[in-house]
Amino acid sequence: MFRGYNLKQKEVVNIKTAERLGRISDVEISESTGNIEAIIVPRKGCCLARFFGGGELVIPWSAIEVVGEDLVLVRFFDIDNEKLS
Repeated sequence: MFRGYNLKQKEVVNIKTAERLGRISDVEISESTGNIEAIIVPRKGCCLARFFGGGELVIPWSAIEVVGEDLVLVRFFDIDNEKLS
């Protein structure tokens, strides 16, 4: 078992393209169940966009394939459409 705070700062890699998406900055947790619903990764080059919205990728937990010691592998995450393929 691991805890949500252990995810913070792990690097996220898209398995489909082998692209590094960034590091996890936060997680979304269900109020009713306490389960992690999604991970949040700031978009590259969007420092100011984070303050005005649209500056982050919200990756659903169902898209996560593997959580390793240093990496989180995401399967078929479509960054352009921000949804699963």
